[in-house]
Amino acid sequence: MAIASGDTEAFARFFGLWFEWMRREAGRATGRDESFCLDVVQDSMMRVIRSIKPMPTDEDLRRWLGVVVRSCAYDRLRREARARDRQRRGDTATRTEHDLELHGRIRWIEHELRSMTSLNAKLLLMRYRFGWTLQQIGTALGLKPGAVDGRLRRLIGMLRRRAREQRDE
Repeated sequence: MAIASGDTEAFARFFGLWFEWMRREAGRATGRDESFCLDVVQDSMMRVIRSIKPMPTDEDLRRWLGVVVRSCAYDRLRREARARDRQRRGDTATRTEHDLELHGRIRWIEHELRSMTSLNAKLLLMRYRFGWTLQQIGTALGLKPGAVDGRLRRLIGMLRRRAREQRDE
């Protein structure tokens, strides 16, 4: 056939005759939007250029084109499904890495709290675990709110420095 030998006029005629039919077939095969179906038709046209052989009748050509379009449609749907699976697996791996990192940070904070003086650990727990106000903490520990605020700031600064040092090791 002329298309297989590179005759652009023959391909243009073929395209004009069969494009719309192939687009409808892609829609029937996939149930997807026009953009997706146009991609399927493009894949199909490329396969036609590479593989077309002379056919005895138009009905034989129509049957063969139907197989080509459905095959290209299913290939594209499978590629899309594999990409979604890869994305999902990647998200799971990222989430797992994040969970491990978070678990490591929590263990580090627990270690730091155990190595602090009792008063400093109480200050942090009252403020950040129990959500107490500076006034409530001061009343419980016999300190002024400003003193509580200053101690908490110094403790947080110290923890940040240690965290940076550990990360840089």
